[in-house]
Amino acid sequence: MPAERRFGEGAILESETQSFDLADERVWVVGDLHGNARWIQTLFPAMRRFDPTIRTVLQVGDYGFDHDGRGTHAVDFWARKAGIERVLVTLGNHEAWDRIAPAQARAPGRAIRVSEVVWLLPRPFRMTIADRKVLSLGGASSVDKAIRTPGKDWFEEELITQAMETRAILGGRADLLLTHEAPVNAAPEVRAIIASNPDGYPPDALAISAAQRQRVQRVSNAVRPVLHFHGHMHTYGTAELGDGRRVVSLDRDTRVGNAGVLDLVTLTFEPLRGDHRGR
Repeated sequence: MPAERRFGEGAILESETQSFDLADERVWVVGDLHGNARWIQTLFPAMRRFDPTIRTVLQVGDYGFDHDGRGTHAVDFWARKAGIERVLVTLGNHEAWDRIAPAQARAPGRAIRVSEVVWLLPRPFRMTIADRKVLSLGGASSVDKAIRTPGKDWFEEELITQAMETRAILGGRADLLLTHEAPVNAAPEVRAIIASNPDGYPPDALAISAAQRQRVQRVSNAVRPVLHFHGHMHTYGTAELGDGRRVVSLDRDTRVGNAGVLDLVTLTFEPLRGDHRGR
């Protein structure tokens, strides 16, 4: 039986698992959600209309919902209506790390269930879906941390550490890599945003972000996934790396390109288009 306890100060019973071995041949992959309950109310019904048979969502960070029984209510409610049984979260930078980090320290290396359907994945975490090896490595740098308050809406725990990078690499090859941070070899749309720095982030923040991308790239180069999904950059784009590897950047909540269907048998991805979303 999995261990159960309270998550932080909230009311959600927390359970743990060392890994998942799922038979699902098709899953949803979803980008940044930022705790946007209204978007969930739009997105999950659209997902059901597109394919009501899919039961698993792989979410690539900046999930952003509270884990106290209130913030996750919309996710659980609309997941039930959409037939979604589990949402597996590769954590981002904008998360409640003040509560997540202590919970992960109590259950090192184990995924933590924080609602009816939501599981927060440790860093790194390996699982199997349709016989495919999947590696999750959450975290990223907040380039806007200068306007955030440490301990309130910015936490040092957001960063991918050297130890996390090393453990991810030591696990060996993976067919699928899930990160929040982008790799260096990202889609052209992502590289253009980084090069232009449209929001004028300061050099020190950009340097930390670049170092995080290099960590992700080293992991990707070592485990050589056929497909690598990430969020964080708030744009949709794809990159073909010339060695059979592909990188997909998912857009943020409210935008086309935030979600799509991954076929684990063929490792092909179909974005959810605007005409499937409805209102």
